[in-house]
Amino acid sequence: MSPHSTPRRWPLLLVMAGVVVAMTATTAAFVTHDPEWRYVLAAGGIVQVLGWTLHGSRRSGGDR
Repeated sequence: MSPHSTPRRWPLLLVMAGVVVAMTATTAAFVTHDPEWRYVLAAGGIVQVLGWTLHGSRRSGGDR
C-alpha cells in the first residue's frame, strides 16, 4: 500500500462536526423562532464543504 491510500480522519471529522452543528442550529431555529440561528446553520454548512473538499482532494491526488 502506498502512503496516500490510507484515509485521514480529520476531514471526515470536520464533515461530521458540520452536520452536528447544522442539525443543532436547525432544531434551535425551529424551536426558538430566532433568525440568528441561520448564521450558525450556514457555518455548519461551510464546515461540511471544507471537510468534503479536503477529503476529496486527498483521495483524488489534489496535492500534485
